[in-house]
Amino acid sequence: MSRIGKKPVPVPAGVEISIDGQTVAVKGPKGSLQRTFTDRVDLTMEEGTVLVARKDDARESRALHGLSRALLANMVIGVADGFRRELAIVGVGYRAALKGNGLELQLGYSHPVQVPAPDGISFEVPEPTRVIVSGIDKEQVGQVAADIRKLRPPEPYKGKGVRYLNEQVRRKAGKAGKR
Repeated sequence: MSRIGKKPVPVPAGVEISIDGQTVAVKGPKGSLQRTFTDRVDLTMEEGTVLVARKDDARESRALHGLSRALLANMVIGVADGFRRELAIVGVGYRAALKGNGLELQLGYSHPVQVPAPDGISFEVPEPTRVIVSGIDKEQVGQVAADIRKLRPPEPYKGKGVRYLNEQVRRKAGKAGKR
């Protein structure tokens, strides 16, 4: 039995969950999310919690049991509290600024890089070298943060680039030079 899958998903106050077959809609103070789950799991409401149970012990059902429970838990947390990823920008002249509801990044290219904010995602720039990506969908927040990081990943010699906050960048020694 999946250790993650058999844990009930607690529903905090202010969050409503409606289950219609395999489609689950979660509504909370931050917004609403909807997802259709695989038919290999059963979803049931029970006294302020949601239980995810698999229908059989097939390999694919066992694999999807914990995944379905984790996706449902992320939906509940997202509409209640939201998710955020913080990015640090390291490098001389590298900086970020808000432009409308999008982001303008100076990353050492000959031109500024524009990143439009997708629906459900908001950007904050508390200081020019920090960007906060926030939203209610954990998957979308992580993907947008990864796309921003991909614009200039941290390089191993000087460590310049866009990295996640508290990310450890493996540094390399430069060439030894002439002797």
